[in-house]
Formats: sequence, C-alpha cells, structure tokens
Amino acid sequence: MAPDPLTLPAIHASHIGIWIADMHGHVQRVGRGEAVAAVAATPHLLLNATLTGDRLGYPELSGLDLLELFAFLYPARFAVPTPAGIASAVGLNSPKGEEDIAAFLPRATAAMLASLDDPGWHEREGAWHGVQALARQRWPWASLVQPRLSQPDANERWLFARLPEWEEQPPRGAPRQVAIDEADVAARLDRLTGDGAERRPGQQDYARAAAAIFAPRERKDAPQMLVAEAGTGIGKTLGYLAPAKQWIDRSAGSVCISTFTKALQRQLSRETERLYPDPATHREKVVVRKGRENYLCLLNLEDALQGGFSGRAAILAQLVARWAAYTRDGDMIGGDLPGWLPALFRRNGTTALTDRRGECIYAGCPHFRKCFIEHSARAATQADIVIANHALTMVQAARPRDGGAPATRLIFDEGHHLWDAADSMFAAALTGQEAVEIRRWVLGPEGKSRGRRRGLAARLADVASYDEAGDRAIQAAIAAAAELPGDGWLGRLSENEPWGAIERLLVAVRAMVYARGIDTRTADTGYGLETELADPDPELVTAAASASDAIEALLRPLMALGKRLEALIEDPPDWLDGQARARVDGARHSLGTRIDTLGGWLSLLGRVGGPADPDFVDWLAVDRYDGREFDCGLHRHWLDPARPIAEIVYRPAQGVLVTSATLRGDGRSGGGWTDADIRTGARHMDGGVQHFAVPSPFDYARQSEVLVVTDIARGDLPTLAGAYSRLIEAAGGGALGLFSAIRRLRIVHSRIADRLARAGLPLFAQHVDPLDTGTLVDIFRADPHASLLGTDALRDGVDVPGDSLRLVVMEGVPWPRPTILHAARRAAQGGTTYDDMVIRARIGQAFGRLIRRADDFGQFVMLSPSFPSRLLGAFPEGTPIRRLPLDEAVNHVAAANVERRKTAFPAFSPS
Repeated sequence: MAPDPLTLPAIHASHIGIWIADMHGHVQRVGRGEAVAAVAATPHLLLNATLTGDRLGYPELSGLDLLELFAFLYPARFAVPTPAGIASAVGLNSPKGEEDIAAFLPRATAAMLASLDDPGWHEREGAWHGVQALARQRWPWASLVQPRLSQPDANERWLFARLPEWEEQPPRGAPRQVAIDEADVAARLDRLTGDGAERRPGQQDYARAAAAIFAPRERKDAPQMLVAEAGTGIGKTLGYLAPAKQWIDRSAGSVCISTFTKALQRQLSRETERLYPDPATHREKVVVRKGRENYLCLLNLEDALQGGFSGRAAILAQLVARWAAYTRDGDMIGGDLPGWLPALFRRNGTTALTDRRGECIYAGCPHFRKCFIEHSARAATQADIVIANHALTMVQAARPRDGGAPATRLIFDEGHHLWDAADSMFAAALTGQEAVEIRRWVLGPEGKSRGRRRGLAARLADVASYDEAGDRAIQAAIAAAAELPGDGWLGRLSENEPWGAIERLLVAVRAMVYARGIDTRTADTGYGLETELADPDPELVTAAASASDAIEALLRPLMALGKRLEALIEDPPDWLDGQARARVDGARHSLGTRIDTLGGWLSLLGRVGGPADPDFVDWLAVDRYDGREFDCGLHRHWLDPARPIAEIVYRPAQGVLVTSATLRGDGRSGGGWTDADIRTGARHMDGGVQHFAVPSPFDYARQSEVLVVTDIARGDLPTLAGAYSRLIEAAGGGALGLFSAIRRLRIVHSRIADRLARAGLPLFAQHVDPLDTGTLVDIFRADPHASLLGTDALRDGVDVPGDSLRLVVMEGVPWPRPTILHAARRAAQGGTTYDDMVIRARIGQAFGRLIRRADDFGQFVMLSPSFPSRLLGAFPEGTPIRRLPLDEAVNHVAAANVERRKTAFPAFSPS
C-alpha cells in the first residue's frame, strides 16, 4: 500500500530559517544541525534538493523532490520551480509565508499524484514502463507512483516507437524576383496588430523601411541592406514580419531571422503564430534552428538508458526519456526541457546526451530517421521562416551544406551582438583542450574510456573495408593524431614532461606566459594570464616549427580522405548504398570542420617568429579558474570581426536587415551611425547601405530616472553591499543588480541575502544559486518581491514586465577588461572612442531592461562617483539624470515605491 503523501514529513529552508512539517502536519522551526539530522535519518518532501542542500550546508541532501515528480508527471510542461510556481501549475493556493511552505508540500504532492487517477492525464502513455525503470534505479518517488499506475492492457509505444520519422523532400526552389508595395505592407501590419489596436506611426514607418531589403538586388555581392535602430516599444518584430510575410507570399521564398538570445527566439516563435494561426501550419512554416549541441541525441540517450549512466545520472536519463516522448523539438537548451531539471543532478549528464563533439554517425545510427537534429535541419529547408541564432547563421554561411536554396533574405535582430558572435565564430585557438578533442575525434576511445565515442575508422568502417585509398588516408590520420595531447596532458605540462610535438609547444607557451604574462584579473574580473605573441623566445620558435610539422602530418591525410569521400559521392561504387552515402556525406561535413581548424592552427603557428598580420591579434594565454589551470595555448582573433561577417554572410545574400533598439552609440545625439556601422560590419559593404532610426514611443522623462551615486568608493565592498541592500529594500524588491566580477557578486550576496529575506524580499544570484540563468529569470519574473544579481548574461535579452523589474543597479561603470585583444582594438579604433562605444552599448542595454511597456516606471542606479559625463549618451533623450549621495538616492527609490503602491501596483507591498 502506498503511503499517504499527506503523512510524509517535509522540509523547507530559506535565508531566514528552516521549517519541518512532521507526519501530522505540525510545523516547527529548527536549527541547521537538527534539520540535517532529520533529513539524513528520514527522506523528506522538499522542493529543489540542490537549492535546499545549499541552504542547509548539506550538499549531499536527498529526498522526495517535488520537481522530479513534476518532471515525470508533466514532461515538456513549464513550471516556475518555487512553491508559488508549483501551486499555480497544480491549481492550489500559494503558501502565504515561508513558515507555511513545509505544510504546503504534502498538499502539493497529493494534488500532483491525483493526476495518475485522472482519465484526462495527457502524459499517461509510457508512464508505467518509465516508473518500472525508475524503480530499478531506486528513484525515491517510485513507491508512491507505482501503486497508482495500472499496467496497460496493450503494449505501449516506447519512446523510439512514438517519435515520428522525417521524410525526404525535394529541394525548395529559388524565390521569384518580385517587388512588394508599401501600402500592402502597411495593410498587412494592420491585420497583424489586430482590429482596434492603436496605430503606431513609428512601427508603420519602420515596416516600410524594412520592406526595402526585399527589393531585387541590383548587382552581385551588393545586397539591399538596411541598418535600422528601433527604440524599445516600437514593435519592431511585427514591423519586419509584415514585409517579410508579404514577400514570402509573392515570391515563394524563405526568410532567415537571426537572433542572439534564446529568449528572443522563443518570443519570435510566438509572434509568428500571428502569421500562421493554425498550429499545424505554424509547425510546418516556422522552424526554430539551433546548433546541434542543443538537441537530444537519441543514440546517446539509448546508451545511457542501457547502462551508460549509473546512480543519480541514470534517474536523470529516465526523466529525459519521458520528456523526449512529448517534446516539441528535442531542444534541451532553452526549449521545453525544464531548465531546472539538470540542476537537480549536481553531476548532471545532460551534456553527454547531446552531440557536443561532432561524433554523429548519421545514417549509421539506428535512430537517424527520427533524429531531432535531422528533423530540424530538413524542416528548415522547407520552411518559410527559419529562426536561428547568430552563431548558427554564420556557421551555415561559412560552411554551407547541400539542402536546397538557402534563404536569400536575412534579418539580424539583436544586431548589436553581431560583433561578439563573429568574434567567437571566426577565432582560432590552438590549446590543449582543443587538441585533445581532435585527437579523440580521430582515434576514438583510448585506455579505459567509456561511452559511445567512435574514432574515424569506426565511423567510416565501410570506406576502410572497401576503398583502399580511403583506408590508407584513415590509417595515416590515426598515426598522425597520436602526436596530439592525450589524457593527463595538463599534469605533464606542469611537470615539464611533455609527450609529442604539441605538448612541447604548450610547455614553451606556458613558460613564456609565466615569464611575461599580464594578470587579466585586474579589478578581479578574471583569472587568466596572457602575453603578446611578440619576440618569441627560441624555445617557442623551435617548438612551433615541430608542431607545424605534426599538424601538417595530420592535415594531409584528412584532406586526402576528404577528396576520396567526394569522389565516392560523385561516382558511387556498388557497395555505397543509401545509408552508406548518408554516412559518408555526414563525415565529409565533419571532416571539413576539422580541416578548417587545422588550417587555422597552421596559420597561427606561422606567426611565431614571423611577421605579424595586421588583420589579426595573436597572443598566448594560460587559462585559470580560482587559480587552477585548465587550459593553455595560442589564440588568434580578427582585429575587426565584422569584416568576415560582411564577406561571408552579407555579400552572398540578396537583402539584409540589421536591427536593434541600441545600434547607434549615442542615444541622445539624434544621429551618428559610425558606431553602428563598425559593430555590424556595414562599413565594409561597398555603398548602398541604408540607415533608418525611429525613437522609442515611451516618455522616458516621465517613466524613468537615472541616479548616479557619488559617495561609494571603488573597492569598498561593505559599503557596496550596504548600498545594494538599502536600494532593494527601498524599492520593495523588483531589482536587477549587475556586476562585472563574480567575486564581488558573491560577496555582496553573502552579506545581504539574509537581511533582505527577513524583510520578505527574496534574493537570487547567478554563480551562487544552483540554477541555470533562464530559471533564475523565470523566478524573478514571477515574483514582484524578488531581486536578482547577475553578470553580463543578465544585461541583455532579459524581458521582465515592469511590475517585477523596476530598479536596475550597476556596481560601477562597466569598463572593458584590459586584455591584449581589447588593447589592440582600442588602439585601432581611436582609444577612448572605442572604449566609450563599448561602455555606452553595455549601459544602454542594461537601461533597456527597465521600460518595456507604456505603463512601466523604472529607476537606474549607477554606483560610481566618477561616472563620466560623455557616457550619458547611453540613456535615451529626455531621461532625468541626477548625481547625488546614496542617502538621497535611497529616498528617491523609496518615494517612487510609495507612489507605485498607491497607483499601479497596490498589492505589491514589501511587507
């Protein structure tokens, strides 16, 4: 007989106390020692074991976690992982205070388990078999779930039988050359915004301007290009979707919309439902694309379910399998897999369930025709609108694959991030970790390695068996890859006992960095050591020459193998059936990526002892975290990473729109496109680039306020923590605190979290709470009393309504870190002019989090006595700006909070 969930003990721990509800529902506040003893002796109901364990100082805490039960019962459903979030998801009243949560957990458990008796429970299929497997893994919830589930009368379809297969489709044809009428665009925009909606002239102007990119191109390598700044609140998404849909209908073409953040990808997917209201049509016409490392690999999952995972990781694999049967698209990062699920398993194995190392065996996989990645790739070739991210858009432009006509019109939303995305995409790094990955890709498992990693010979076994030239190339590559670093390379470097030419190079790099290196921890913002690749010592020059020989010895057979695979595709032998062809084609793509990497390494090594290339910045670095080395090597970045964007991405297109709310550097000057053209790469296009700007419709003079606090000394952490605490209390929560250093964030959080909790103001923090960033934002968005501390990831792409985000506090001016790369770009772009461009963009994006709706009011506080006046252009025209001491700033925030509670938010009292 299953125990009654209402008689199970429960525990809740927060910053202000720990409460335990006993089997009779009596709640008692206890000390940390008593709580640890209780949960160690008897499993308790709890919500988020990882977070609760952190609060108890007992990281090995285990028990009956309601989030695990939710993930089993409602896979691919959303819930904020808080008591209020669970209450909302299961239809219960939320607990009123911290002391009520322990007693709430048994009631929530009972409500969730009641789903098992509900005939309308949507996720019943697969549950019985799933819980049997979880019981074998000793899942704590199994004893409560098993008796409530009856064995199905008929055999259920297990995961791999449920998933649909993709079908081959003929390539999509090239779009017709058409011109679209501005009046038709305006009419479509009116239909999209809905009957009775207020007509926004700024949005109409923006839509008409965006229509220009859909005009036929006049000459090769000169797309119709528009760089457009649309202030927050204009409605730029529908502004460019209206002409895009008009052009799609007339031309039968496809449009790629590229973003930087997963949040905007989700928002765009929702907005495009207005274009295709029928859900089935929307799934067909709109496809969200991400890199393959974001998607669940079914073969990895199968291996995990069949013994590849053990202990808690095996339970995670079973819960992921439940999700996989109901997911929309198999996206594990930012999709419908709950972001909090992997965090419940401290040594989580979700990274092992994706294809992060390019090991896909394509048609050799038994699940190839059901593969989420293949589904997405094939669906994208037929879709009208593909919503991708900047990195993937650049990858596909640089390394195109067969699959029909590519999108001829590109829309880059969040265009201010193109520079950063390209800086990562087009960089080269010859480091120990990168070299180890290529060795493993060629050789496969070595020694006692486990898992399904397969080497080049195993992935191309049929080529090695039937094609003599291909086999010779494979064997030569295997022999050459032995020169690359293997397991234990980092220890051998520190002991000066390298194996092979690449490790000898890394030893020389490490020695030179420690001899000359600059600590990038300046102002404690980092942990690495780096030095310029200039005047290298003789040991490094000699080691680089030997390393070049070793890399060439690997590159030659890989290039020969690539040519052999192309020959097999062009003139297929009898043994090359359909599956083998797909396997060879996939190997060609993966091989091309490695060949590009090795070519980049050779170019970088050629710089050692040779002349500098003015287009690139080269340096040596030892990467460390908390003082511990984790990588070492040579790095190369474009001095101007926007150049390859223009050459590789823009020029082949027919039309390009680059848009954002903050493209021009100075939001108060009313002009000046220099910053925008630098950051987007538009300055590298040969004429024809148009510019358009429409200001935000918000009344910033009435809806916002900037307070520059003048009496907090830089480096005074106690005063800094006190300032954050006082400002958050004055605002009644709803604050986003932004830091440029993780260490300072952690110190401030540790000093103020308990104090704020006692005032009824929960505080969460990146790099402190064991939750992913998306989940932290979900919690912050759902609770108007909560505040959130974070770093750069929270400065952009966070869309939180005004009742939950009404105060942004920056610890100081976000000066760029003085790295070698930054110094080179600063020198090339005019010194402080470049710095100011970077800083204004960062401040502008942070300020942009505040006002998202016409009824929002927000305050921006800069804790910096030396905030330069030249940076005030980061704020919109008309924004009130005041320099004042902390006491007066707190009074301003408190007064605004009092006024807010009287009017717009009467229910949001901090008490």
